[in-house]
Amino acid sequence: MKPPGTYKLSFRSVEPPDLMDQLAPGESRVRRTLDSLREQISQAEATNLRIRQIFQNPREIFRVDLDLPEANGQRTTLLDRDALEDLLETEAVRDALGRKQP
Repeated sequence: MKPPGTYKLSFRSVEPPDLMDQLAPGESRVRRTLDSLREQISQAEATNLRIRQIFQNPREIFRVDLDLPEANGQRTTLLDRDALEDLLETEAVRDALGRKQP
């Protein structure tokens, strides 16, 4: 019998670590989050995009809300100023902000 904690987990990847994570921990996670948001907005999976500032000190934090009609739910993501600016560079995101919802 194996001692606890020695079982191999099959869902763990054996990929080499991302160079960006070595230089700036967490950056690859931020990139994946932004890519996911861009994809949902550009494919019109999400409606009624709302962005508002919720903290100013010690760091600016923004709340991004999307309605997901297909999932019958809502996605809320917290982003800092830099990540929000990266998200807003996408034309589909700017267009979604300009659309008025009934």
